[in-house]
Amino acid sequence: MYALLVSGRGYDRVMETTQLAPRLQKLIDMGESGTDILHGELKNLMLQAETELLYWQKVEEDTDYDDAMDSMERKYAEGLLDAYSNVYELTYQLAFAISDRSKTNG
Repeated sequence: MYALLVSGRGYDRVMETTQLAPRLQKLIDMGESGTDILHGELKNLMLQAETELLYWQKVEEDTDYDDAMDSMERKYAEGLLDAYSNVYELTYQLAFAISDRSKTNG
C-alpha cells in the first residue's frame, strides 16, 4: 500500500493511492478508459465546487461582505472550481488527441 500526505483547508490527511472507490473500479473492470472516468468524475467535482461557491457567495451577500473568513471560503471555492475546470478541459483535449491518433494509426 502506498500513501500520500494531502494538505488543504487547514488539515492534513493521508490519501491511499493504490485503491479506487468501488464505483470507479467497476468502470475500470467494464473497460472504460481512464480519460472517460476522469472526465465524469471531474464533472461531478465541478458541480460540487460550483454548489459550494454559490453557497459562499450568498453568505457573503447576506452578511454584506463583512466577514473576511467568508471571503476566504469563497476564494477557495473559486480556485477549486477553476482547477477542476482546467483539468476537465485537459481531459477533452486528451480524448480528442487519442481519438485522432487511433484514426491515424488504425
